[in-house]
Amino acid sequence: AIGFESERGIEIIPAKMKLLSLLATAATAAAFVPQQAGPQTTALNAEAGRREFFGKAAGAAAAAAFAAAAPANAVVDYENIAYLGGSSTVDINNANVRVYLKMPGMYPGAAGKIVSNGPYKSVGDVYNIPGMTAEEKNVIKKYESRFVALKPSADYVIDRINNGLYR
Repeated sequence: AIGFESERGIEIIPAKMKLLSLLATAATAAAFVPQQAGPQTTALNAEAGRREFFGKAAGAAAAAAFAAAAPANAVVDYENIAYLGGSSTVDINNANVRVYLKMPGMYPGAAGKIVSNGPYKSVGDVYNIPGMTAEEKNVIKKYESRFVALKPSADYVIDRINNGLYR
């Protein structure tokens, strides 16, 4: 029996107390033992782990993107789309400056002034643009029958000068 000396003499420690003391010592010692190392990794294993991780991450991102896709609010059926450069008639209030490339003499001078000074109530208003030269007015007169002045559409007016297309 294990004991210790006290005022009353030698006292014996009960067996349960010994067991608890032993377990506490073992637990404390276990905290300082290094963890067992796992299997050695190689560059190939690391690459496979990265591929697997990024594959799962990309899959999750794609799933989230499709799940949260908002509906498009674009005007799909713009009734005057043909007048933006897809036909021989050009809407001077909504067409982009590059449409005038199809008309020799119009681009860049007269075309730049037309798209910069709109909107117009009628095609004839283009002759009143400040700074328009006589030569530019003659070129506009040449193509006047191909122009229409439709109601300006915010979806297209914003891109009249620069639609972001570069060579």
